[in-house]
Amino acid sequence: MGQAGEHERFYRSPLGVLCVRLCSRGLAAVRFLPDDDDGAGRDPAPDPIGKEFDRYFHDPGHRFSLKLCAGGTPFQKRVWRLLQAIPSGSVITYGELARLSDSGPRAVAGACGANPLPIVVPCHRVVAAEGLGGYMGRSERGLCIKRWLLRHERAIS
Repeated sequence: MGQAGEHERFYRSPLGVLCVRLCSRGLAAVRFLPDDDDGAGRDPAPDPIGKEFDRYFHDPGHRFSLKLCAGGTPFQKRVWRLLQAIPSGSVITYGELARLSDSGPRAVAGACGANPLPIVVPCHRVVAAEGLGGYMGRSERGLCIKRWLLRHERAIS
């Protein structure tokens, strides 16, 4: 699963079941379960985490205040901090984010793709110069989730 002491819990969201991986210091990862997995019989996310997701799904302007313990390279962590500064209802292009991180669009896209905390670290708010860009490996399901999140936040219609 990951490092010693980590454990998984589950949260039922409007987008399907999310698996949240926890470590002793906080939230380590979030991943979407396959559509056909309803999470039945699994332990629910603990209250602080479940309540934060409840707030976000009821109020797209909610800013997560969870303690995070995700790994990553120094560059990835720098990009992820920049992602957390993008307000709900806003988007930024890969090129704009590259300029902010003193990097290139492909490197930024790679950091977004490696983000272990989707929704909490809002990589869905990064779009291509012309179009939606990628999400979850550009899978159709991933792009549907990205559209849903951006509509939920009123960043797109």
